[in-house]
Amino acid sequence: MKKLIALLVCSFSMQAQNVLIGESSLLLGRGYCEPSITINPKNPANVVAACILDKVFYSNDSGKTWQEDELESPYGVWGDPVLLSDTAGNHYYFHLSDPTGENWSSEEILDRIVAQKSIDGGKTWSEGTYMGLNHPKDQDKHWVALDPNNNNIYATWTQFDDYGSEDSTAQSNILFSRSTDAGETWSEALQINQIPGTCRDDDSTTEGAVPAVGPDGTIYVSWAFNEKLYFDRSSDGGETWLVEDKVVAEQPGGWDIDVYGISRANGMPVTVCDLSDSEYAGRLYINWVDDRNGNYDVWVISSDDGGDTWTEALKINDDLDTADQFFSWLCVDQSNGNLYAVFYDRRGLEGIFETDVYLASSQDGGKTWKNEKINEETFRTIPAVFFGDYNHISAHNGMVRPIWTAIYGGRMGIYTSLLQFSAE
Repeated sequence: MKKLIALLVCSFSMQAQNVLIGESSLLLGRGYCEPSITINPKNPANVVAACILDKVFYSNDSGKTWQEDELESPYGVWGDPVLLSDTAGNHYYFHLSDPTGENWSSEEILDRIVAQKSIDGGKTWSEGTYMGLNHPKDQDKHWVALDPNNNNIYATWTQFDDYGSEDSTAQSNILFSRSTDAGETWSEALQINQIPGTCRDDDSTTEGAVPAVGPDGTIYVSWAFNEKLYFDRSSDGGETWLVEDKVVAEQPGGWDIDVYGISRANGMPVTVCDLSDSEYAGRLYINWVDDRNGNYDVWVISSDDGGDTWTEALKINDDLDTADQFFSWLCVDQSNGNLYAVFYDRRGLEGIFETDVYLASSQDGGKTWKNEKINEETFRTIPAVFFGDYNHISAHNGMVRPIWTAIYGGRMGIYTSLLQFSAE
């Protein structure tokens, strides 16, 4: 396994080198996927990663080598790992619950969102606290954001009255909760959307809520529903939200996308905000995937007025053919405002299941993007294999760590690249 650092300064002059974080045999029934990654802002050499169902990894050499462990909690650990680091260097691992350990045979599965905390760089974790307990309703598809001014943590997710139900009266809604004490307690869950969706887990369901925090502490969130992206905000720490759900972009084809060789895929939105001292400070971005051009592309819009107005959708991937790009995730390097997006890409490949991984970067507030392939070897997806719902990426002071899932030789693993950009 090669572990060289690729130095990418303003241009992509060197091939990125990949590091295998962890892998499992597909013969076990489910491979490692749905990865999340976070860089410790107090000690960037400390990087933590996670993947389903209960895996956690930590590195103290900037991601060159990794230690693997299994997360345990009395509330159960059942996938959708989401990692966050606060300004004190603490790490948080958010996940779904399975309190009985009976998996889908239990009526209590997905009954809350659990938050576990590590104060030692990811080596050990608390038993956890939780939010959203509202049995028998299901809590799913969460994401979180940190306010670096006070280390408040904000979470948004989808509540299903009855996950997968075809009942027209069963609703999906976007919920919000916050912690003002480093994850020790969580506020009562609050519904922030006005227009409910179905529980079918498709385009008619409200999903993909990802929060972001502005320089003044305003909370922003967007989600996907019925081929549109909806937006909401709160200027009082989540106590109150916009009176009406605001549509900020069209999403032709919806978030539930159909990609060859992937058992299921999505183009759910990712919301981020520039908290740096750059000329783009305070700028909001929403990144997603749709098929408005007849194939799946990666898009971004931005707002400089807190979400009142937005730019037209701009395509991030720079290929000129009809290849698909999917599973995109966007982040901001808060030291300088540079943007980085990771996504799967099938440009220039012959087989319909062959897949590469690309990184797109922007140093001008999302106006222009540079694309570069970052995986060393093309891999093939397998239609019957679950690939999860997302990849992820983290950046700090020019250090960029994308994370993704790939299959090689009958083994499914999660990978990163050791990328260093100019911090200017």
